[in-house]
Amino acid sequence: MTALEPSDAVVADENAEKAGRADGEGVLGRSYRALSVGIVSVVLLIAFEATAVGTAMPVAARELDGVPLYAFAFSGYFTTSLFGMVLAGQWSDRRGPLGALTAGIGAFAAGLVVAGTAQVMWVFIAGRAVQGFGGGLVIVALYVVVGRAYPERLRPAIMAAFAAGWVVPSVVGPLAAGAVTEHLGWRWVFVGIPVLVVFPVALALPQIRRRAGGPVAERTPEPFGRRRIRLALGISVGAGLLQYAAQDLRWVSLLPGAAGCALLVPAVLGLLPRGTCRAARGLPSVVLLRGVAAGAFVSAESFVPLMLVTQRGLSPTLAGFSLAAGGVTWALGSWVQARPRVAPYRGRLWTLGMVLVAAAIAAAPSVLVHGVPVWTVAVAWAFGCFGMGLVIASSSVLMLRLSAPHEAGANSAALQISDGLSNAVLLAAAGAAFASLGGGSMTGTAGAGSHPVAFTVVFLPMAAVALVGVWVTTRLRDL
Repeated sequence: MTALEPSDAVVADENAEKAGRADGEGVLGRSYRALSVGIVSVVLLIAFEATAVGTAMPVAARELDGVPLYAFAFSGYFTTSLFGMVLAGQWSDRRGPLGALTAGIGAFAAGLVVAGTAQVMWVFIAGRAVQGFGGGLVIVALYVVVGRAYPERLRPAIMAAFAAGWVVPSVVGPLAAGAVTEHLGWRWVFVGIPVLVVFPVALALPQIRRRAGGPVAERTPEPFGRRRIRLALGISVGAGLLQYAAQDLRWVSLLPGAAGCALLVPAVLGLLPRGTCRAARGLPSVVLLRGVAAGAFVSAESFVPLMLVTQRGLSPTLAGFSLAAGGVTWALGSWVQARPRVAPYRGRLWTLGMVLVAAAIAAAPSVLVHGVPVWTVAVAWAFGCFGMGLVIASSSVLMLRLSAPHEAGANSAALQISDGLSNAVLLAAAGAAFASLGGGSMTGTAGAGSHPVAFTVVFLPMAAVALVGVWVTTRLRDL
C-alpha cells in the first residue's frame, strides 16, 4: 500500500525524533501522547468490529439463508482489502497517510451500515467488501504513520500498544455482541459500531497531519505507481474469482477459478518482494511469514464460533466469549517481543510463536468429541494468540527496519497484501472443503444436520500451514 522536498512534515518529524531521543520519552511521553492515543483508538475500533462481528456472524448467516456462503462473508472482506492496501501504500508515499486513513475510516463505517441493513446474503457480503476496502486503507496508513512519526526505538512499543488495543474488545466485544444479537438482533452489532468512528478521527487526524503528513523526499516514478494499481486490481479480482469458484463447487466453476489464478500469479509476483515465494532471507521472508501466520490462524478462527454453536449447542455469546482470553494473551505476546532484553532471542521467539499457533489450531477440533470439555478451545486459543502476538508485532517492526523511508508505504502494503491474500485464499479453500462435506446444511441446533468432518478438514490443513511458518522463521535469524 511533491509539494516540498523535503517536506515540512518530514523535517518536523526528524526534529521530533531528535527531541524524543534526547529526553528518552516513551510512546506516552508529552511529544507522542496524543498521537499514540489517537492511532491506538483507531485500532480499538477495528478490533471491536472484528470481535463483535465474528460473534454475530453465525446468526446473520443463518437468518439470511447464507450458511453455505459463510466463508465468503469473511474472505470478501480480505479480497477488497488487498486493493485498499496497495492504494494506501501509493497514496501514503506520495501525499502522506492522512488522506488514506480518513477515506479508509469512512469506507469502513459505510460497509458496516450496508451489512447491517442487508436483506440477502450477497448484499451482506457486499457490505463486508466495502468494509474490507476501508480496512485495507486504514491498516497500511497506520503503519506508515508509525514509520514516520516514531523513532525506531519506540516502534516495538507502539506495535505492542496496537496489540493491547485488542484486549478490551476481545473481552467485552463477544459478550456485548452476543447479548445484542440475542436480545436486539444481529443487525445492531453492525449498525451500532460506526458511532465509534468519531473519537479516533477527532483525536488522531490532527496529530497525523502535524507529525506524519506530506510526501517523503524521494518519489515513486509515476509509471511504476500506475502499474502497482493495475496489479492491485488484478489481485483483488483474481482473489474474488477464486473465492467464487471455491464456493460454487460445480465443474463450470473451474473457468472462473482458472481466470482467478491467471490474474493472481503475475499480480503477486509484481506486488510482493522478489523471493517471497521461496522465503529468501530478509524482507521476503518477513512478508511470507506474515501471510502464513495470519492466513492459517484467521481462517481457522473464523470457524470456531460456528463449530461451537452448531456442534456443542453454545449460545452466540458463549461461543464468541470462548475466544476472549486470546486478546489478552495476544497483547502479552506483543509486550514480550517489545522488551529490549529479549531482542537477542527474537528469532527463537518467532519459532516458538508459530509452534504455539500450529498446536492451537490442531487442538481446536478436539471439541467435536463430546467428551472433550468445551473450554479446551478457549485454552488452546489463548496459547495460539500468545504465539501470534510474538510473531505479528515483530514482523511489522522488522519490516519497517528493513525499509527505506520512501519505501515504507509500498513495503507496508506488501506485508498487508501477504496477510490479506493468504486470508482470502485459505478461507476460500477452507470454505470449499467445508461446504463439500455438508457444512452448508447445518442448523443452529447441536447435532441437527451435524457434520463434524466438515470442521476437521478446515482446522487440520490450517495447522499444517502454520507448521510451514515454523520453517520460515528459521530464515529470519540474525536479521
